[in-house]
Amino acid sequence: MFETLQAQPADKILELIQMYRSDPREGKIDLGVGVYKDATGLTPVMRAIKDAEHQLWETQDTKVYTGLAGDPAFGDAMIDLVLGDAVPRGSIAAVATPGGTGAVRQAFEMIRMARPEARVFVSNPTWPNHLSILKYLGMEMVPYRYFDEATCGVDFDGLIADLKTAQKGDVVLLHGCCHNPTGANLNAAQWDEVIAVLQQTGATPMIDIAYQGFGEGLVEDAAATRKVVASVPECLVAASCSKNFGIYRERTGLLMAISADQSATALNQGALAYLNRQNFSFPPDHGARLVTMILNDEALRADWQDELEEVRLSMLGLRTQLAAELQRLSGSDRFGFLAQHRGMFSRLGTTPEMVAKLRTEHGVYMVGDSRMNIAGLNAETVPVLAKAIIDCGI
Repeated sequence: MFETLQAQPADKILELIQMYRSDPREGKIDLGVGVYKDATGLTPVMRAIKDAEHQLWETQDTKVYTGLAGDPAFGDAMIDLVLGDAVPRGSIAAVATPGGTGAVRQAFEMIRMARPEARVFVSNPTWPNHLSILKYLGMEMVPYRYFDEATCGVDFDGLIADLKTAQKGDVVLLHGCCHNPTGANLNAAQWDEVIAVLQQTGATPMIDIAYQGFGEGLVEDAAATRKVVASVPECLVAASCSKNFGIYRERTGLLMAISADQSATALNQGALAYLNRQNFSFPPDHGARLVTMILNDEALRADWQDELEEVRLSMLGLRTQLAAELQRLSGSDRFGFLAQHRGMFSRLGTTPEMVAKLRTEHGVYMVGDSRMNIAGLNAETVPVLAKAIIDCGI
């Protein structure tokens, strides 16, 4: 039977990783893989995670399954982190998932189960897993404008015009803080306009948030998500712990379904648990338990927040340094957007041909649409990258 299988498109990121590893040149720069790296190029285990793992090793006395929704304490801790008191706890159904992608997959499954004909509005660009999962599930996608190639900022007029075509029963997939792969983010006033359009059209928002704490701070980065869920009758939020807790391989995520009608919470919770059962039964627990321990322990949480702030400031410093170096070399401020973007990523705004030229002539590896991982840089490689960009005529 397997002879009928069709070859699947190669993953561009995995291809880029292999190309980078095969490149014998010293001084090559990897800006493709979306993980945080410190100044030495290492993706470290955070101090609080290490401490929590040690405590867990000493005290954990069973590896028995958790419930279908995962440990309720994990859900409570993450809801407090992401949503705070934006909506009553009784209006939130939640399940643990294998990473943020697992939360996204379960959200799309819930949408399809509730309304098979729903259209999902997706930003252009968005993350490839959004598109591939929707395509696999056979769900209709509607792109909405997001990135302005000329300014390397948000095409907000285009975004609003496109979102106004959504209808009640449609879903609008939104990016939480620092989440769009371009690095361009909506400001507070723009979020207010998006909320007004959602209220006008009746479309249901779904927020994917994986970088809380990487932009302006933990509370500041949650502000837009909290305002959205407080302003609409229903919302889905997919949250990941991979980045801000540095537990990529532990696959730790949470999906939240919020309804202003609290009588719907039990129904939502049952649907989410059912979907977990169909896809993987019980969610992984190790990462979730570590996150729960950190968020509920004053000392662990303080140390985690301190290290997370170090990470945030490091990326902001690299952005500022890169923008300044490019301004010095080019004599213009056309790269100033790099200092304005937030999070791990920025889209340079150049052609695939120029990206290939950066790779072949200078050993600089980034995704073909010119998305680069700012955290892949350090103080020594920033000038190297800046010179390569100018030498290529970008």
